[in-house]
Amino acid sequence: MITNKTKFDEYISEEVSKYRGKYRPLRSGILRRLFVRKLACGRIHPNPDDEFCDPKIGPNYEIVSRYSEQIREARVKDRNPKLFEERVIIERIYPDGYILLNGHHRWAAAIRMALPKLRVKVVNLTQVSDIHEMLRNAKHEKRVTLDLDEVVFASDPAEEAEKPLPFPLSLRYKERLRRGIPALFHYLKREGYDIWVYSARYYSMDHIQRFFGFYRAWVDGVVTGMGRKSRELQGNRKKLEAMIAQKYPQTIHVDNGALLRINSQTRDYEEFALSGNPATWSREIMEIIGAFEKT
Repeated sequence: MITNKTKFDEYISEEVSKYRGKYRPLRSGILRRLFVRKLACGRIHPNPDDEFCDPKIGPNYEIVSRYSEQIREARVKDRNPKLFEERVIIERIYPDGYILLNGHHRWAAAIRMALPKLRVKVVNLTQVSDIHEMLRNAKHEKRVTLDLDEVVFASDPAEEAEKPLPFPLSLRYKERLRRGIPALFHYLKREGYDIWVYSARYYSMDHIQRFFGFYRAWVDGVVTGMGRKSRELQGNRKKLEAMIAQKYPQTIHVDNGALLRINSQTRDYEEFALSGNPATWSREIMEIIGAFEKT
């Protein structure tokens, strides 16, 4: 058990020194992602690129103390308590173990309180090498981009969602597609567009690709975990943007209330308003893009 703040800071420093610049993500197969649900805290390492490990910022010990108190109270009620309903999100790495993507303070509390295991979710985030491969495999010179959480997934499934996947797939894939997305994606493919979807959340690339596949709504690019602190991703951002602009001279970005037609080289754009009506949203997009194709 690490109870002293200074000792814990030293532990973090040692972990950062051990892994910074020396680890790389490893792809986890579907069986690992399905069945690895708990892990020993010692197999989980803090992310050197996260502000949690930054000496100028570091852990928020007030938050760690609150989580520690939750563990203490749970132990009073149950010798083996089920803690932290929300799982920490991790990614497998070389040379060993897993790196934290989300949940550093819960992990710190577990370390402090000598909790043997944490509930985890193993994911495969999009890496720079994945984006290179997407560009190599690109079939067209124009693309459409959409935000997964803000646009593609239904904000109100009861009113504006496609039918859920059948059981037992619905247990694994809980996301609900916005009404009209399969038809829209089919239309875009027919008109010669590559489709890229983005998210700041920590979805596995494989999870998203399989999910769309079940709806026969194929996507060409899946970029997840955009908000994470990744030295590799940040260091290659300008180069990647230049490669994307070269591959796709024209990008159409679809939002809830507008469609933007962007010149990738000059960054000039035209904006076209959408009504936001769930019943006509996808049809409006098709009509606007259809007008582009005619001219």
